Amino acid sequence: MKGLLIKDFKLMKMQKNFFLMMIAIVIAISFFQNEISFPLGFLPFVISLFSLSTISYDEFDNGNAFLFSLPISRKDYVKEKYLLSFLLGFGALILGLLIICVAGFLKGDTIPADIIWAALIILSSLIIIQAIMLPFQLKYGPEKARIALMGTFGLIFAAGVIFVKLTHVGIFAAAITLIAAIFLFLSMQAAIKIVEKKEF
Repeated sequence: MKGLLIKDFKLMKMQKNFFLMMIAIVIAISFFQNEISFPLGFLPFVISLFSLSTISYDEFDNGNAFLFSLPISRKDYVKEKYLLSFLLGFGALILGLLIICVAGFLKGDTIPADIIWAALIILSSLIIIQAIMLPFQLKYGPEKARIALMGTFGLIFAAGVIFVKLTHVGIFAAAITLIAAIFLFLSMQAAIKIVEKKEF
């Protein structure tokens, strides 16, 4: 699995200019606008989606046929994609929190007390989105994965608005974390079956 992670990080390294541009945009908005919470929502979602692009790279020019001739199992391949998406999302979330704290300190703004709850909700939402999109990407390709992304965004937003109005933000954070854990388990099982049955 370590080798697969190294491969994917090297693939993403080719797009480092895009990563740097996204980070620069987030920093600029955080420092020059009042939306200091922008990095927390934007950065993790954009960065974590690169895990899906690595699947497309693997499939390009029948690359999977060569990849699975190496001493790696299809199960390990799937697990690595889930781990990669989590590492990217969690890493970007920590970076977003860091940008918020630095921007708030330099501007003299007060950091919201419930920012940790917000971070937990965003991370859980991210896990749910990836749990839905990864099996779609593995089975149907990027087009249907994008449709799944739009539908998932809508469902999470609607559920979040309703739930937060009815309950405390802490209760919502706990609930969505539990849901994310269930989604992640079911999604990984489905994705493993998809890849094991797939012919390359």
